[in-house]
Amino acid sequence: MKVVTFGEIMLRLAPEGYLRFAQAEKFGAVYGGGEANVSVSLANYGIDSAFVTKLPKHEIGQAAVNSLRKFGVDTSMIVRGGDRVGIYYNEKGASQRPSKVIYDRAYSAISMASPSDFDWEKIFDGADWFHFTGITPALNPTVAGICLDACKAAKAKGVKISCDLNFRKKLWSREEACKTMTELCKYVDVCISNEEDAHDVFGIDAENTDIAGGKLNHEGYKSVARQLAEKFGFEKVAITLRSSISANDNDWAALLYDVASGEYCFSKSYHMHIVDRVGGGDSFGGGLIYSCLNGYSTQDAVEFAVAASCLKHTIEGDFNMVSVDEVKALAGGNGTGRIQR
Repeated sequence: MKVVTFGEIMLRLAPEGYLRFAQAEKFGAVYGGGEANVSVSLANYGIDSAFVTKLPKHEIGQAAVNSLRKFGVDTSMIVRGGDRVGIYYNEKGASQRPSKVIYDRAYSAISMASPSDFDWEKIFDGADWFHFTGITPALNPTVAGICLDACKAAKAKGVKISCDLNFRKKLWSREEACKTMTELCKYVDVCISNEEDAHDVFGIDAENTDIAGGKLNHEGYKSVARQLAEKFGFEKVAITLRSSISANDNDWAALLYDVASGEYCFSKSYHMHIVDRVGGGDSFGGGLIYSCLNGYSTQDAVEFAVAASCLKHTIEGDFNMVSVDEVKALAGGNGTGRIQR
């Protein structure tokens, strides 16, 4: 089984611990980005995983490539060129102070890419699955067009396509997101969202519930999933359910709706004490793709994906560095955190 993902990998700079930007005298450096994070998860699960992007030929670009290679991600289709690796600064929140992200990604190599950089016919040779997020087409209309080219090529080859809506208001407006994602989602088989993304991108709200007031019940989530599926003809819709008690403590669960069977399956809920929440949604996506490729039942698929994401919240950096056995152990009920001897 082979999965291809397409997006931007960035250099992440963060103050030590819980220091604020204004306090920091040095920054830790790691690499990450939505689709790259998914590729690393899948490689760790033993899936043939390829990440496609454009990166400069210089040493920082090579360091980004190396960060993927060490986990076994196929980087052979990364285009080399351009001048910049995108950067994002991450200030870790604590208690009632939220985390903060500042982007410095204008004129990055991938944002300056052209459609001719990517031979999608060759890239999708032997592929079973293609994944992208709403962050990538948000970079600019040209990159959105490249995403559309990729979706058309994948569909022509019978490759399954998944998309995490991932609305980022710092990158584009709701109107821009709606127009672009409406076109892209015509090609998507598996949609990953949350209630905020469904509202912000497509104006879809849960019927008879108050999202903003935190009163969204199970029937409300099922309503959002059903409306998304009906609008675009998705085969499956996953809705992640996060309750933020504080920056450090969240409750985490998800719904997976399988259209063919009509099943709505909710996972168990985890109360998480967070080490690093960046990449939490991407680790859910990686877990869901893995479970779908391996023919898991709807219930088992959502349990695996949520457990994978729960574990990611305990790991510093963007990447989810866990094994299938570790995910299965948590999904099966071993969540005590007791030492393994």
